[in-house]
Amino acid sequence: MEWFMVSPLMLVVLFFVAVLAGFIDSLAGGGGLITVPVLLATGMSPAHALATNKLQACGGSVSSSLYFIRRKVVDLKEQKLNILMTFIGSTTGALLVQYVKSDVLRQILPLLVICIGLYFLLMPKLGEEDRQRRLYGLPFALVAGGCVGFYDGFFGPGAGSFYALAFVTLCGFNLAKSTAHAKVLNATSNLGGLLLFIIGGKVIWGTGFVMMAGQFLGARMGSRLVLSKGQKLIRPMIVIVSAVMSAKLLFDSHGTEILHWLGVA
Repeated sequence: MEWFMVSPLMLVVLFFVAVLAGFIDSLAGGGGLITVPVLLATGMSPAHALATNKLQACGGSVSSSLYFIRRKVVDLKEQKLNILMTFIGSTTGALLVQYVKSDVLRQILPLLVICIGLYFLLMPKLGEEDRQRRLYGLPFALVAGGCVGFYDGFFGPGAGSFYALAFVTLCGFNLAKSTAHAKVLNATSNLGGLLLFIIGGKVIWGTGFVMMAGQFLGARMGSRLVLSKGQKLIRPMIVIVSAVMSAKLLFDSHGTEILHWLGVA
């Protein structure tokens, strides 16, 4: 069992960070872009930060999923294969990440965050309305569920955005409908990844539960906006968050080199 102490003041900060992340994540994913760096800033190792992030993320993704299912935006019967492939992918990714060196994660995360932000920035018309579907059945489940689920189990930040993009580009759903379906797969991969992290003893429970409560509240507020105003809020929010978080992650990884290049150190 792993122990990691966080001060009461830091727990309060993490709670409100989780509220904000849950709100953002319910709109179009990307909440992990906020929570993972903040967890790393507390002094957690990447493995512990990703594991604890999976626990707290379950609060937001499950909250949003229940909202969309109750509103009948998502039909679970139609998503059974996608859910299964997502679970398999996420547990595989979570198993592998526990055997990867921390330095590798620190190097790759900034690049992935930058790619997400650029994609949303350079595709302003993406998901404005429903379009023709490109993939069906198992091929779609392998790509949107298996591959993105693996990414979510292995890395995590921005996975919700990748799920949404898969539904937009491959299913032809509009962005609001894609976001609703993305939440169900995101909840599945969060639970699958969390299971493996629990078995590996990487979860910091106290911190995770506090943030889970914040995620639940934030996601419930954000979910109400998805079907009405989500289109207007998604793009600028993801682009800004991606830019800020990628800059922070790059500085965390190469801070000394950057300061030296700027002549500060």
